[in-house]
Amino acid sequence: MNLSKTEEELMNHLWRLKKAFMKDLLEAYSDPKPANTTLATMLKRMNDKGFISYTLFGKSRQYYPLVKKKDYFSKHVNGLIKNFFNNSSSQFASFFTQSTNLTKEELEDLKSLIDDEIKKK
Repeated sequence: MNLSKTEEELMNHLWRLKKAFMKDLLEAYSDPKPANTTLATMLKRMNDKGFISYTLFGKSRQYYPLVKKKDYFSKHVNGLIKNFFNNSSSQFASFFTQSTNLTKEELEDLKSLIDDEIKKK
């Protein structure tokens, strides 16, 4: 199950804050801030989807993520590779390196990361 763009934005705030009441989440937004009802609706949907949960403190809810940001991002990248690059990491890497405006230094950094992963395996 996926999050909408607005839910992803809210989830990013929650990942950064780790735990937050609705007022904390509202404060995390720049102007124009979403309405309380909009935020409450998104939090309910995200809870129903299993991305977040909450702890009750009286009538207030403190929300926290159930899904790690790294896991969520990894799932999307793997889906992208599967759906758009015929499940080929090489095709994805070729597209990524040729179709983005990476500098020589950024490409060298990527090469270093890949070389380090090869050494680990």
